[in-house]
Amino acid sequence: MTEIYQRLEAELEKKGEIMVKTAGGEELELHTHNVEFEEEPYIKIEADDEIHWVDANHIAHYWIHEEI
Repeated sequence: MTEIYQRLEAELEKKGEIMVKTAGGEELELHTHNVEFEEEPYIKIEADDEIHWVDANHIAHYWIHEEI
């Protein structure tokens, strides 16, 4: 598995929610209930009435919302 694919899967499992920004500038919110880690490197994200398949290798960065 690629490092980013593994990190995203682990962080989502740990936190339940993460935000990602693709190399193309699109921001997506991932939740454990709407994300499936499919055949690597693809991640399936169901958001409202849209389904996104994202190549984990095209994730520019990710972040986690944390309460302070």
